[in-house]
Amino acid sequence: MEGETSWVINCFEDSTRGMGEFDSFSELSDEGSKEVNAVSVDLILPDDLLERILACLPVASIFRAGCVCKRWHEIVSSRRFLWNISLVLPQKPWYFMFTSSDEPVGYAFDPILRKWYGIDLPHIKTSNWFIASSCGLVSFMDNDSRSELYVCNPITKHSRKLQESPGLKFPDYSALAISVNRISHGYTISIVKSKQVPGNFFQWDLSIHIYDSDTRMWVTSCTEVLTGWRGGDESVICGGVLYVLIYSAGGGTLETRHGLITYNLSSRSSHGLLISSFIRVPCPLTCGRLMNLNEKLVMVGGIGKLDRPDIIKGIGIWVLNGKDWQEIARMPHKFFQGFGELDDVFASSGTDNLIYIQSYGAPALLVFDFNQKQWKWSQKCPVTKRFPLQLFTGFCFEPRIEMAP
Repeated sequence: MEGETSWVINCFEDSTRGMGEFDSFSELSDEGSKEVNAVSVDLILPDDLLERILACLPVASIFRAGCVCKRWHEIVSSRRFLWNISLVLPQKPWYFMFTSSDEPVGYAFDPILRKWYGIDLPHIKTSNWFIASSCGLVSFMDNDSRSELYVCNPITKHSRKLQESPGLKFPDYSALAISVNRISHGYTISIVKSKQVPGNFFQWDLSIHIYDSDTRMWVTSCTEVLTGWRGGDESVICGGVLYVLIYSAGGGTLETRHGLITYNLSSRSSHGLLISSFIRVPCPLTCGRLMNLNEKLVMVGGIGKLDRPDIIKGIGIWVLNGKDWQEIARMPHKFFQGFGELDDVFASSGTDNLIYIQSYGAPALLVFDFNQKQWKWSQKCPVTKRFPLQLFTGFCFEPRIEMAP
């Protein structure tokens, strides 16, 4: 199918054809009458220089380079190469789009080469699992028992299963987040659990559980009963602080359906009650999506109509400065219309300087460049909508081959 590239074929198709010869070149001597013997470029370049060149390639091209010959394969598989590639500026984030509600199948979009790749995700069983990503690692948690939790590199398929988190066994809502240290490659995972207090519609138990990859242990850092507010499925770690989007549990107005609370992971403190850290959202929202862009907290939200705040009229992007929101951009109307019938809720995630937005009802994917303030549609996804109730969702991740859980 046009625009689609099989990840497996890309990696290994050349190896089935045998070791082909490199392109050679010939040149004339100073006299201009005597041809010099052809020399392979591969023979000229020392390993360290070749490593530096290969490290600058897009991730997909590095996998293809490993299929060229035995020498190149050994280079891109070596520990020294993985160390060198960690010094190169990170690649632009990819977006994995699930194309089935029942099976964890889909395609990943590469914004550099503007291609879609077929990638198999390890362990995940359905597209409704909780997913969070940071610096090349992705964490998955099942949506049923909330007891299956994995961390993996979706590019290399290296993965680790984590022990079940403490706290409530069957919370009403859960929010998953992960933060990777780019220097030590250690990571922190947080799970925020929320459950209604029995017999009370306005009070909700909320607890924060933290996993440290260095100690491989869980700690329940905070528990609190919220009145009039509940947790949901949105959280992100940014600058050592856990941000959690909370939702009105009734008793308020439509204009105050969302809010934000914070928890400092470094000091393991919320400086008092969690609700005391409450931050208002910039306007009435139909939904909100939190993300970490270069250690800045960014929120993509559906903007509600003035007379009907629960009905979407547009999409905005804000960055948090202290406790104040700064509007970065609003989606131009032509792109908003390009989604067709956009629901009040939608999928959005981002990292580095790219934000991806997609409707649950169609495979169209819109990309916003945070630095350039530019909107652009991705290359058309190789899957089309086959029936009215078919749903699409996805997540953003950095393609890094040196990261391992």
